[in-house]
Amino acid sequence: MLTYLVTGGAGFIGANLIHALLEQRSDVHVVNLDALTYAANLRHLAILESNPRYTFVCADIRDAAAVQAIFTTYNIDAVLHLAAESHVDRSIQQPLNFVETNVLGTAVLLEAAKNAWLDKPQHVRADKKHCRFLHISTDEVFGSLGATGYFTEASPYAPNSPYSASKAASDMLVRSYYYTYGLPAVITNCSNNYGRFQHAEKLIPTIIRKALAGESIPIYGDGGYVRDWLHVADHVAALLTLLRQGRAGEQYVIGGHNEYDNLTLAGMICTYLDQHAPRTDGLKYASQITHVADRPGHDRRYAIDAAKIRQETGWVPNSRFEDGLSATIDWYLQQKTIN
Repeated sequence: MLTYLVTGGAGFIGANLIHALLEQRSDVHVVNLDALTYAANLRHLAILESNPRYTFVCADIRDAAAVQAIFTTYNIDAVLHLAAESHVDRSIQQPLNFVETNVLGTAVLLEAAKNAWLDKPQHVRADKKHCRFLHISTDEVFGSLGATGYFTEASPYAPNSPYSASKAASDMLVRSYYYTYGLPAVITNCSNNYGRFQHAEKLIPTIIRKALAGESIPIYGDGGYVRDWLHVADHVAALLTLLRQGRAGEQYVIGGHNEYDNLTLAGMICTYLDQHAPRTDGLKYASQITHVADRPGHDRRYAIDAAKIRQETGWVPNSRFEDGLSATIDWYLQQKTIN
């Protein structure tokens, strides 16, 4: 039985990843390490509590002793590192929290993996040749695109927020542990995810939550900020593919090929709600859309060319955006609260 450590497993992508791992891999025991900060929600994993192949550990990735104890106790074979502070708005208000978790926390995990898997620099232990450190990052590390072009693995780093800067720093640490020590690490940079389990503060849940509450739906600036949307199930499939096929020391960008500006996205959600959960007063939800002051350093456009992962592994996103968005809205409509 292999043992995989998922950090941030009580978060949005982490919870979806753990469900997929346990459903698809009968030979894997999952250890979920999460500090249970505001963005965590163990309810999304409640059905797994009785599964003998699932273990939850409440600890902080910055706690070196706790992380080392996990590697020792469970004999970890792979790390899927998702734990991070990830909301740009919060990073503008509390940048040091992002540096501490995203940079220091990643360094602690890398050091624990190095100590567990390597005898010395550039020499992986004979019984750990199969091990992988999969570092899940963001396309925001590359900064902002103009009206054309795409991010690739060759794109220069140009982070424009404390959040993206902290993730860029964590990427560089992972890279350094591969080149300096030979730690078998892979870096991924994904576009904006959507789907079930996402925290209420993110854009799509916010639009749904505000609409249903009859409140103003806030859209930054002119609403023309473009993002490439990737369904979380497609992202999880990419991560599990790279865990098997990704080459150590390599970086892979992962995108959904679904570019929409924020105003168009809000309109799509409002139209769907008009059809499936109409307002009692007969008005359209789009009437609640309100343009608000822009946030500092707002990147205009993100888009990804995922040719490398497609060519090396055959992975492609399977979700049609309209279908994925409809299923996501339906999931939130079924929840008693959106949090």
